[in-house]
Amino acid sequence: MSETIASVEIETAAKVLKLLGDKTRLAMMAMLAEDECCVCEFVELFEMSQPSVSQHLRKLRDVGLVEENRKGQWIFYRINKNHETYLFVHSLLQYLPSQKERLNDLEQRGLRVSCCSD
Repeated sequence: MSETIASVEIETAAKVLKLLGDKTRLAMMAMLAEDECCVCEFVELFEMSQPSVSQHLRKLRDVGLVEENRKGQWIFYRINKNHETYLFVHSLLQYLPSQKERLNDLEQRGLRVSCCSD
């Protein structure tokens, strides 16, 4: 491995791993590693209600793993590359299958970002 990963305190790592131990949140982070996503996209991808999706994202946001970007009434999420555990999380996500195909499928069905258009 060419980059040096700074050590992460055990307590911090445990907190992050506990959050990512949830299959939905782990999949969300894997998708966000591919691209920024809107709440409505996650609603479609996970076939969950908007409040359920928002609850998962709130947990990730509260610890700083993701950042939100408001565009009008819509909220887009992305991985926070400035978070102290970014390299740790990024290295974990590299072991997961790419989520690009799921995002491409959403786009082909006309549900990528366009579902958020005013």
